Amino acid sequence: MSGFVPTFGIEEELFLTAPTRPHLSALYAMARLMWRKPSHYYKHSATNFARGRDVRYGLMSTVEIATRVHTDPNALLEELRQRRQDLARVVDDAYIVPVGHLFDIEAPTNTGGLHLHIGVPPEWRERAYANLAYFLPLLSLLTVSSPYAGGTYFGASYRIAHSFAIGALREDPYYRFQDLILSRRLGTIEIRLLDPVWDLERVRWLVHAVAQIVQIPCDYPLERVRYAQLRQQACQHGYTDDLRTLYRELRRWLDLPEALLERTVSDQLAEWVGKRGLLATYASLDYAYRTGLWQAVEARPLRPSVHRAVLGVLGYYLPRLPYTAYKAWVEWKRVPVPTPEVELSQG
Repeated sequence: MSGFVPTFGIEEELFLTAPTRPHLSALYAMARLMWRKPSHYYKHSATNFARGRDVRYGLMSTVEIATRVHTDPNALLEELRQRRQDLARVVDDAYIVPVGHLFDIEAPTNTGGLHLHIGVPPEWRERAYANLAYFLPLLSLLTVSSPYAGGTYFGASYRIAHSFAIGALREDPYYRFQDLILSRRLGTIEIRLLDPVWDLERVRWLVHAVAQIVQIPCDYPLERVRYAQLRQQACQHGYTDDLRTLYRELRRWLDLPEALLERTVSDQLAEWVGKRGLLATYASLDYAYRTGLWQAVEARPLRPSVHRAVLGVLGYYLPRLPYTAYKAWVEWKRVPVPTPEVELSQG
């Protein structure tokens, strides 16, 4: 392996539904979160909104929480656990739904993701990017969680197949809306492909796998056509023969449990919806995110609040607007990329 120690940070995008759709009252929960710990959550949180025709399902999309930078994957996961607890404490009027796309609508601009940032020395960046791209379609099966769109079963992840914010790899690694990018703002390699997932053990395996892959001392080819084919197999069909072959290659570097790829969270959610319905599935997802345990729970009455929406706009959205505008400007302008040792501000 290499002689450097990579750094890691996580951004997690989640739906807050009341009961099955997001509402602007989610901004109130984010205001409570930010003002409890403004030193962290002013920069390490965010909110997203639907676009274009998808606004017909509602303006609100996902909320985001993010960790600080870590060199120890276990410390990263422990902080993510704490950030989840912080969010759970302030969300009392909605379900926390960690999926890439809501099950009863079809809205490519209304999606959530799990973004993993990896900092490596500049001289290793090209190799680490290519090696991650080589194995990334396989790793996506650790977190796929979007089996439905418009109430119809799609496969492992409708979001990966159709979200506007990701896509197969382009010639320009700095182009923002693709699965794997070089971040202009942070100077990191950013994995954008992944769905959010309630199961922290799966996230743990993901982070440890990435930590191994970026330090592999040989060069895997960056083949964009192959990548596009494998990502399509993964998001629609799951664990195919081609991905099994890729798994055997990965076993050279990491003893990843194959069972995590053979039966995905998407499979689990599709079965649960078939047996218990949409609302019960969202209630179980909320419980699992809060406790780490998957089980059937009683659905609770939830109703969006216009009053809380107004308070959220005033207490969260408007105070963060200058920082939101700054991030957008930095991410799209063409400037020299900072080194990954710079403190990440990942909200």
